[in-house]
Amino acid sequence: MTDDTDLEQMFAAARTQRDHLPDVLSARMLADAVQVQAEVLAPEPAARAGLWSQLRAGLGGWSGLSGLATACAAGVWIGLAPPDFLPDPVGLVYQQELEVDLIFGVDETGILTEDG
Repeated sequence: MTDDTDLEQMFAAARTQRDHLPDVLSARMLADAVQVQAEVLAPEPAARAGLWSQLRAGLGGWSGLSGLATACAAGVWIGLAPPDFLPDPVGLVYQQELEVDLIFGVDETGILTEDG
């Protein structure tokens, strides 16, 4: 195992010794860097997103859509099979009509068609 003085001597030797890149390699690297920068900074043509992708982005992505779908499914379930403390909307829509005799046996169509 080396002690700290040996390590410091190795670092000092590494600082004084400089390796040089060949000029051709350096020029190719710089040319590649300029090309990559030009591609990154160039404005991309605006691709128009479709309706579904805009809707998905507006609702927060797939997690937002899954939450919305879960809420819709729960709403349909609660609407079709409500708990006891809520009114039954299906029963309210499809309730049977009752005939109530308000004018002592006289039919309202008879009142409307009667002359006199």
